[in-house]
Amino acid sequence: MNRLFPFIYKNYHAPIWRMEIDDSTQTLFLEIRDHANKQVSFSAISLKTGEVYFENLTTPERWLTGIEAVYNGVLLLHNYQSETGPVHKGLTAIEAASALNLWSNFTLAFDQLTVNGPVVYNSQLQPKRLNLIDIKTGGIVRPYEPVLDTPLYNLIVSPEILAAGQVDSKYLPLQPHANMVHYISYNSFRIVSLHTLLQEQLTQHLYIFDQSGSVLYHDLLNAAITKLQPEAFVLHNNQLIYLKDRLAVIVLNL
Repeated sequence: MNRLFPFIYKNYHAPIWRMEIDDSTQTLFLEIRDHANKQVSFSAISLKTGEVYFENLTTPERWLTGIEAVYNGVLLLHNYQSETGPVHKGLTAIEAASALNLWSNFTLAFDQLTVNGPVVYNSQLQPKRLNLIDIKTGGIVRPYEPVLDTPLYNLIVSPEILAAGQVDSKYLPLQPHANMVHYISYNSFRIVSLHTLLQEQLTQHLYIFDQSGSVLYHDLLNAAITKLQPEAFVLHNNQLIYLKDRLAVIVLNL
C-alpha cells in the first residue's frame, strides 16, 4: 500500500480554537483566536477541492465573537452578551463561497440546529419563542416544530480512548504515556494517536498503519507539552482531519 500525503495543509498565525464541518457542501470552517492581539478571525476551506474560500475574515467585534453553527454553505457567528459571561447574543451569517455578509441581527440568539435550519429566539422577548429561520436571509420561516425540526447530526467520527493493552502492539511504535491511546479502525487503516514521555516532556504523535503494521503516515502533533491533549483527529467522509501545534489544519484522503 502506498504512503499517504496531505491533501490540505494550511497554516495559521494563531491557534485554531474551533472547527465545524458543513456536510451539505463539504466545507470546513475554522475559528482562529489571537489572544495576544484580542482578535478573532475565520476561515473556510473546501474539503472536496482544497480551495480556501476565505481566511483572515474578521467582524466589527474583534474578540467577543465565535462560531455558532454551519449550515447549507453558511457560517453562523455569535457575539457574547458580556466579556465575563458565556451567554451568546446576536447572529451574523457569512456565505462560504463568497465570504459575503448575508445578514446580521443583534437581537436574535441561537437555540439549536435542525435538519431544516437554525432555530432562534428574540433575546428581548419573554417568554422565549422559538422560530425556524432561513439561514440565507435571516427571515422567519415558521414557528419551531419539534416533530419536523429534528436535530441535525454531522458525519464526524471521533476516535475511541483505549488502554494500550486493547490495541495490537504492532500499532504501538512508542510506549504510550498513561497507558492510553486514541484509536480508530477504518477500512484497511489503523489510526493511532498517543502521547509519549521524552526527556521528562510530553510529545503527541499521530500514526496511520496498514493492517500488517506498516507505517503509512506519521506526524508529530505537539512537542514539549506539559499535559495530555484531547483527541487529536476526526474522520469525516473518508478524510482524516487533524490539527498540528494548533496552528495548522491537515486533511488526508483515506
